[in-house]
Amino acid sequence: MEKMEGEEDATEKGLLLVNDEEINANTTPLLFFSTFIIVSASFTYGAAMGYTADTMHSIMTDLDLSLSQFSLFGSLSTFGGMFGSIFSAKAAAAFGYKMTLWLADLFCITGWLAIALAKDIIWLDMGRILVGIGVGLVSYVIPVYVAEITPKHVRGAFTFSNQLMQNFGIAIVYYFGNFVPWRTLALIGSIPCWIQVIGLFFIPESPRWLAKNGRDKEVEVVLQKLRGPNYDIVPEACEIKISVEASKQRSNISIRTLFKKKYAHQLTIGIGLMVMQQFCGSAGLGGYGTTIFNHAGFPARIGMMVLSFIVVPKSFMGLLLVDRWGRRPLLMASASGLCLSCITLAVAFGVKDNPELGKITPILCFIGILSFTMMFAIGMGALPWIIMSEIFPMDIKVLAGSLVTITNWFTGWIANYCFNFMFFWSQTGTFIISAAVCGGTVVFTWWLVPETRGLTLEEIQQSFGNV
Repeated sequence: MEKMEGEEDATEKGLLLVNDEEINANTTPLLFFSTFIIVSASFTYGAAMGYTADTMHSIMTDLDLSLSQFSLFGSLSTFGGMFGSIFSAKAAAAFGYKMTLWLADLFCITGWLAIALAKDIIWLDMGRILVGIGVGLVSYVIPVYVAEITPKHVRGAFTFSNQLMQNFGIAIVYYFGNFVPWRTLALIGSIPCWIQVIGLFFIPESPRWLAKNGRDKEVEVVLQKLRGPNYDIVPEACEIKISVEASKQRSNISIRTLFKKKYAHQLTIGIGLMVMQQFCGSAGLGGYGTTIFNHAGFPARIGMMVLSFIVVPKSFMGLLLVDRWGRRPLLMASASGLCLSCITLAVAFGVKDNPELGKITPILCFIGILSFTMMFAIGMGALPWIIMSEIFPMDIKVLAGSLVTITNWFTGWIANYCFNFMFFWSQTGTFIISAAVCGGTVVFTWWLVPETRGLTLEEIQQSFGNV
């Protein structure tokens, strides 16, 4: 008994040492540069999400498309993303995060070029699918890669930069969609992919991936570069190696193992947040903003210009708050704001045909879309991915990450494809459903989602009882 107590004390002292050391870890120039290069592909993610918002009329006119054909085109990025996400975690585990990002860049660049040069619906749809596959590959890799290279006291902010770059992509296509042809806009979407292709040569692989593949010496070299020359990386390197070794002992994981009771909590959180993120209304408002503005009688060009100016600054707010407020409060605040925004939109379209109250529909619609965009940018857009990158242990991260990512893309495809049809069925009803999902997200988060701020990835697993 005395021996066990002594071992526990030693373990606690070791963890305290790691905690103190990691809090003092430097945010080195290499860490900033690596994060920038990793999240560059998120620009394409955002550009793909927002591409249809301003281009719907011009593409339908130039290529003589029907509403159903354009709805299919709009949804194919999420459909392709579903296929990309199937292989994202396995590709990352087998070939490394850097190689997986290079592969994703190849798909994205080819896809954007196909859209830009499309002469008919076949090339247009094929390009959209290829972009989706590329974005599906990066959707898992980016948050996990960033989470694994950053110290815990800044992990939330650095991982949130993924959402910041997505919103930057959205802002660019919203803004330039008012001025440039849709073919040129497709070429703009590919630019960050070229930046990443070059930049990946100059950044390190994830130390946890290196440890998992038996490259222990490289683990210490990479950590030293990422943390700075004066930082003692030995405790953190030891903790990573111990965690990886423990996960290897439980490496005989099948899809049936994933659904065991011990992982039920984490799996419920990961899948639940992804479903709610897609069904909260983000697919419709992000992809068809011009259509919504036009039906409300608000000048679409002005509306999209304003959205392009506010979406990035509001993402900075989320980046600053995620490691101060924590994931849980910020997610609940974001979902509450989204719920109120959807209620505002439901009211706006509900009174549209009223002779007296219909006059307020345009301004209420603008307020609803503006507030929705702001609240989504500060929390709901990024936090499900941040939490997903933190909660799964190494031994199930590949399977669980793949399942959660596939869920996100599959539900996103449904939401994106169905939005136009739902909107024309009942504009008020569409936003009432979205408001209900947002309200459910608040309850879900309060009931099931734990706080992970300030914990190492290994400590998070201990809190779930999986170490």
